[in-house]
Amino acid sequence: QVQLVESGGGLVQAGGSLRLSCAASGSIFGINTMGWYRQAPGKQRELVATITAGLGTNYADSVKGRFAVSRDNAKNTVHLQMNSLKPEDTAVYYCKIRVYAMDYWGKGTLVTVSS
Repeated sequence: QVQLVESGGGLVQAGGSLRLSCAASGSIFGINTMGWYRQAPGKQRELVATITAGLGTNYADSVKGRFAVSRDNAKNTVHLQMNSLKPEDTAVYYCKIRVYAMDYWGKGTLVTVSS
């Protein structure tokens, strides 16, 4: 059993910053990729950023230069630093981890950016 708990969402004005965190617990030996996805109202869920066990990163074009993903392998956590937030970043943000061939998702945390 794997549990993911996200935190750090909230309401922020355009241009502001937020830091999301996701803590994994349970049967999580051998976490490979960790990452963040988001789903805006009426839209499909999309990749935001991922980070591999070797610390390789991948970002959606829309967030490059503004967001930074990081992980702490000792604490089984992944973070998303979001700067220069825009109203179009408003969405529910989901943490996802891959343990061997299995993907696990968190329940999501809402980020609202006001103009």
